[in-house]
Amino acid sequence: MLIQTTPPSIEPVSIAEVKLNSRIIDTSDDVNLALLIGAARRYAESYTGRSFITQGWRLVLDGFPSCLDLERGAVLSINSITYRDMGGATQTIAWGAAANGIQRSSDGTLVADLTSARIAPAFGSVWPIPMAEIGAVAVNYTAGYGPAAADVPEGVRHWIQMRVATLYENREEVAYLARGKIELLPFFDRLLDPYSIVLA
Repeated sequence: MLIQTTPPSIEPVSIAEVKLNSRIIDTSDDVNLALLIGAARRYAESYTGRSFITQGWRLVLDGFPSCLDLERGAVLSINSITYRDMGGATQTIAWGAAANGIQRSSDGTLVADLTSARIAPAFGSVWPIPMAEIGAVAVNYTAGYGPAAADVPEGVRHWIQMRVATLYENREEVAYLARGKIELLPFFDRLLDPYSIVLA
């Protein structure tokens, strides 16, 4: 199970940028625009499987796989790994600083390739043995392109602006077109994907 522990502190695009892009002058819709920006960003993160602005995540597992894959990269750092040992006590594996996309546990037994978002035992080492029960392992890490909007790729930021403009102009679930035709706007349902256990 993947849990967001720290949400992004800002959005990849500002209300001012969206208003400039959409040529909106009125300030009365600023609150609504902020909601639309957040919804568009969450959809984009869900669609791409990535974190944009720096945020914290916890991956909870029942045990250690041979190679541990982290979701919602780009991964910036591994903060800690905790597990319940065979005696039921919680053990914490601390991590050193990353260098050239590689980060090692403080004891040198685990290595993380941040570029590919994977963790595995270092050469000659093995995973510790956790208690055989659900939720025995938790990996805490930081992901995102960086803390500033400018850190997010320009294409992503432009997509969010376009999606907000579409959402702003089409505030219903369907669009009423010429000659009475009703055209579904499927992206509205996709906004629910981040909250769904099984994605459509």
